[in-house]
Amino acid sequence: MNVIWKRKNEKQRMDYIESEPVPYLSFPLLEKTGLVTQGFSTKLGGVSQGKFATLNFTFTRGDNPDHVMENYKRMAAVLGVSEERMVLSYQTHTTNVRQVTEEDAGKGIVKERDYKDVDGFITDVVGITLVTFYADCVPLYFLDPVHKAIGLSHSGWRGTVKRMGAVTIDKMKGTYETRAEDLIACIGPSICADCYEVGEEVALEFKNAFVNDDWDKILREKKNGKFMLDLWKANEIILKEAGVRPENIQTTDICTHCNSDYLFSHRTCGNERGNLAAFLGLKE
Repeated sequence: MNVIWKRKNEKQRMDYIESEPVPYLSFPLLEKTGLVTQGFSTKLGGVSQGKFATLNFTFTRGDNPDHVMENYKRMAAVLGVSEERMVLSYQTHTTNVRQVTEEDAGKGIVKERDYKDVDGFITDVVGITLVTFYADCVPLYFLDPVHKAIGLSHSGWRGTVKRMGAVTIDKMKGTYETRAEDLIACIGPSICADCYEVGEEVALEFKNAFVNDDWDKILREKKNGKFMLDLWKANEIILKEAGVRPENIQTTDICTHCNSDYLFSHRTCGNERGNLAAFLGLKE
């Protein structure tokens, strides 16, 4: 399939890896470290059908579980990892971040999850792949190259207002002695500022959560009383305020809504869709 991405930022381009049978998006900033396996899925290369076509990673929206499992096997193969050592989140728009240990390997795939309300993970276990889910919300990837630890978090507008990125960094600090200035952080594919219209009540939440000088950077008021919200910029501000060096932050150039032919987007399809997934693991 000839994929032509509508890109928003030529300066920080994500790579499109045309692997067979499953292509995926990749962060050059993380890839060049050689320390992690990482990627963000598209809709392409799976076996799911109908509204889930074709690479759906959620078991909870009514897709055939055998199809979903085959999708995981295909993604695991192209990433060079084991699907039986993946760990799946249980997202409910919280800022709860769970430390993943060896005992968690396979939870959500070959074992039942014994946790819920978990929107972020951290781990220092080599060979485990963290997995979180998306269809317009923001994936946040973290690598501590000094202490060999990673984090992967889901941050929609609710998570962003509550500073999920900073919460994840604090969890890594407390658990692995991570220093924010050492971190490499990436803001993944999600809905962009040109597509994400919100009401006054959401805009007010952001005005209460950010200083006045940042309002114009993340909110653009429209004549109809609505606002266009820039989740990418809001998360950049959060990461910088938490101490991540600007040169160690890569922000995606891919919007899920602009590219809904290739990516699941809630704003495009509502609940009639599958889920994308972010993958991050420490290399063995």
